[in-house]
Amino acid sequence: MILPRRYRTTICKLLIAIPILWLIVMMFFYTDKKPKEDSSKSEASGRKPHAGARIQEISNEGIKSHNSEDGDSSDVKSDKVDSEVEGPGVLIPPRGSDGPGEMGKPVKIDSPDKSTKEKIDKGWQDNAFNQYVSDKISVHRSLPDPRDDWCKAESRFLTDLPATSVVVCFHNEAWSVLLRTVHSILDRSPPHLIDQIILVDDSSTMDHVKDELDVYMAQYPKVKIVRAPERVGLIRARLMGARYVKAPVITYLDSHCECTEGWLEPLLDRIARNKTNVVCPVIDVIDDDTLEYHYRDSGGVNVGGFDWNLQFNWHAVPDHEKKRHSHSAEAVRSPTMAGGLFSIDREFFERLGTYDSGFDIWGGENLELSFKTWMCGGTLEIVPCSHVGHIFRSRSPYKWRSGVDVLKRNTIRLAEVWLDDYKKYYYDRIGNTLGDFGDVSSRIKLRKDLQCNSFQWYLEEIYPELFIPGEAVASGEIRNDWSEQCVDSAAKPEDHNKAVGLWPCHNQGGNQYWMMSKQGEVRRDETCLDYAGADVILYPCHGGKGNQYWAYHHHDNTIKHVSTNKCLAISVQKDKLLMEACDTENQRQRWKFQNYDQTKELKS
Repeated sequence: MILPRRYRTTICKLLIAIPILWLIVMMFFYTDKKPKEDSSKSEASGRKPHAGARIQEISNEGIKSHNSEDGDSSDVKSDKVDSEVEGPGVLIPPRGSDGPGEMGKPVKIDSPDKSTKEKIDKGWQDNAFNQYVSDKISVHRSLPDPRDDWCKAESRFLTDLPATSVVVCFHNEAWSVLLRTVHSILDRSPPHLIDQIILVDDSSTMDHVKDELDVYMAQYPKVKIVRAPERVGLIRARLMGARYVKAPVITYLDSHCECTEGWLEPLLDRIARNKTNVVCPVIDVIDDDTLEYHYRDSGGVNVGGFDWNLQFNWHAVPDHEKKRHSHSAEAVRSPTMAGGLFSIDREFFERLGTYDSGFDIWGGENLELSFKTWMCGGTLEIVPCSHVGHIFRSRSPYKWRSGVDVLKRNTIRLAEVWLDDYKKYYYDRIGNTLGDFGDVSSRIKLRKDLQCNSFQWYLEEIYPELFIPGEAVASGEIRNDWSEQCVDSAAKPEDHNKAVGLWPCHNQGGNQYWMMSKQGEVRRDETCLDYAGADVILYPCHGGKGNQYWAYHHHDNTIKHVSTNKCLAISVQKDKLLMEACDTENQRQRWKFQNYDQTKELKS
């Protein structure tokens, strides 16, 4: 069959046109667009691309993820190369159990080259933790589940729980750490229980927590950023965040935290059962160098306390509290809170007067809230079923105006309002120099209006374990007149097992303030002088006498170690404490306690 001529012509045209059209389409879709050149042009034009798009390739060379359980380590291997955002930090996707830091494993940088070492040092300088390591870890990293099985039992917690707004204050926080905090909240909280995450920027100066943070968080409707126009400090930043809270419960977290699975429900459950419960999670330690996540089971839970310097400390759950419980994972009553991480009913918080607005920057607010919670009708608890990790820094990386001891000023305000006559024990520690601490009349009125209990009630009912300086036989400095030296040592946990020091007497309390108990202990709070045959050292008070059993003879000014029958002396060089055979004529063995009450010694 022969086709007409006009059809033959049309078919020939189609046979020629179709391949040409197909070639054009292929060229359109597969043309090399040279993304690097475009990116350079974008930067050159002064317009920064979206934070999530500004990606550069980095390698895993030198990074090791260590298994903390068996001590093994292996090079991180991945089919994908890490992606690091220029400037603020990283946006590494989760890559399973083999990724850096996954399941809370430590990340160590072995033998860094010069360039890497400079980046590591810069991260430490800016943040007081290893930002470089943090930037290698996914902001969605996995963590172990530290909860006891008791916590996971069906129907353990109420189902009708109140929602919470989570307030996170920050100042120039590292990008990866801040994002990891937010994502751990979003990833490990039931969505209906999170009303908002309120990020309060305390007047940061670094670019990555300004517009770039706004752009990034815009994809998460529950995240709201509010910004202080000038630096206000942690306390006022928290008060600023509280003004935006609409949920019935406020939860405060720091900006370098990671929430674990099931962290929120146990906290809200305690508040749902009683709106006057103020509750804290167990605060696990995230290593500041390797970002390893450390945790213990409920048997290792501690509760908060304080010393007469009005500084917070941790101690074991006392026996009288243990007897209240059938399981160690049940919520335990705590005399005080650390202050950084807790949940509280919003109306109860407001009824308690929130924070003292006269407090400046930070410090003392945790004890103030602890005291008034207990004294004004509430209960303070640590909830072992709730775990939140926290990077503990050895120093603050931020600068503040100098010339004012804000912690001392805040603590004096606290003592004036809440400690009644017991404030004298704190004032002894600071040499009774109060200075200008502002007007506290409104806080005293608040306490009166709330009809709060006395501080004596608090000590007897809530914290009976605390040693009361008023019960001491002697107190103050321990002075050797021959040398004009005083027994002088810090008494923090890191000072335990160290030799007790000497320093010229200054009559300002502090490290030269000591007490002698009726039981023969020379102590400062929970730390005692201890002699086992070598140096006189600091050791936790144990109440068992033995190495910590001393006798002060005020008539000849000697301090005798009862177990060894030796006396405390100062070396001829005036630089060391010694134990020597007692000699009442030896000026190096003569010591005077600043305050001595003979009547208490006779009763002992």
